[in-house]
Amino acid sequence: TEGDSIILTLRSGGQVTCDKSLIEKIVPDEVPHPDPVQEASPAAAVPQPLASRAVKLRDTVYAGLITAAAETHGVDPILIQALIQVESNYKPRARSSKGAMGLMQLMPSVAREYKVPNAYDPASNIDAGVRKLKSLIDSMGDLRLALAAYNAGEGAVSRFGGIPPYRETQNYVSRILGIAGLR
Repeated sequence: TEGDSIILTLRSGGQVTCDKSLIEKIVPDEVPHPDPVQEASPAAAVPQPLASRAVKLRDTVYAGLITAAAETHGVDPILIQALIQVESNYKPRARSSKGAMGLMQLMPSVAREYKVPNAYDPASNIDAGVRKLKSLIDSMGDLRLALAAYNAGEGAVSRFGGIPPYRETQNYVSRILGIAGLR
């Protein structure tokens, strides 16, 4: 407080100053808000050996497709399972309000880029999603940034020079890394 004003510090950065008389009371948040993902060096994202994380592989009807695509394109299959869990919770007919489709929530532009005739076909969807993620990992050089770009777009990562300050994207990156055992 400063005189007759109160300064509220916002979780996403910045402050709001208003008259004290406008504030009746301040209560704890109704929902938990995890701390933002901290930028770390690429070495911080070095996974445990796959063999010690193999227990995290889920037994799903898509496990064979995931493993095959992951091995073909050189991506951790547990990471792909974590991404699918967060993106669609293994629902092959999932569609987002922004038009993302299928298990890996391919945007129409990504489906066109990878020549996917049916984005709801699990095999095509997983293969294109893994290829897209691999291209992001290669171009970004950092797994966290690649995941952020998969969620928010490469432009947002470039514009902010790192993981965008969007709560959804920060939670997305953190959840996938946690599920995959890559924190």
